[in-house]
Amino acid sequence: MSISLISFISSLFLVTLCNPEEPMELKTINYLALGDSYTIGEGVEEKDRYPNQLVDKMNTSGNLFFYPATIIAKTGWTVDELDAGINARQPSEKGYDLVTLLIGVNNQYRGRPVEEYEKDFEAMLNRAIGFARGKNDRVIVLSIPDWAVTGFAKARNTDQKKVGAEIDAYNAAKKAICAKHQVTFIDITEEYRIIGGQPEMMASDRLHPSGLVYEKWTNELVKAVKEIQF
Repeated sequence: MSISLISFISSLFLVTLCNPEEPMELKTINYLALGDSYTIGEGVEEKDRYPNQLVDKMNTSGNLFFYPATIIAKTGWTVDELDAGINARQPSEKGYDLVTLLIGVNNQYRGRPVEEYEKDFEAMLNRAIGFARGKNDRVIVLSIPDWAVTGFAKARNTDQKKVGAEIDAYNAAKKAICAKHQVTFIDITEEYRIIGGQPEMMASDRLHPSGLVYEKWTNELVKAVKEIQF
């Protein structure tokens, strides 16, 4: 039995004891997380991945029960590779109650133009909305972190200003497309630029975030999820 399930059952038991004549209305949530290394949590334990942290936090904060997250993500994936990965996994035809999407850093890393990313990302966002049964308010997009602030980048003498400018261009396109489709967009980039290079905020590879960073992202996701009328 997973930790999140145990936590939820415990909280449900306490509510029942306190309100024996008022059974809690339970809504179950199926959650799909799409992305790349940031979503699969390269370099951290499974429990520290932000989709898994989100499930745990939501299962102890109200009358929603999140099933374990379905994660389709792989380190190094670009948008088109995520698309192929989705096809290989064949997600549930019944759809999902919540979908999160964080993709694009590898497009930037490989030097692909923003115009190409705009086209690919919009197609992927439409696909995410489809997985959410056409409900755009059930889709949440996170901005692309700026990897140039990490120890890995500094050790390689990465041009931080150049990478930062490209990340900004990608995120501007991403945010505009989300606005067009009325999808929630969460900016995690600016805070990451402040904390991402701190030793405790990096995984052992000094490139990917630690669980502490993912917890900060999770807290922002929790706020957004609580605004959704499931």
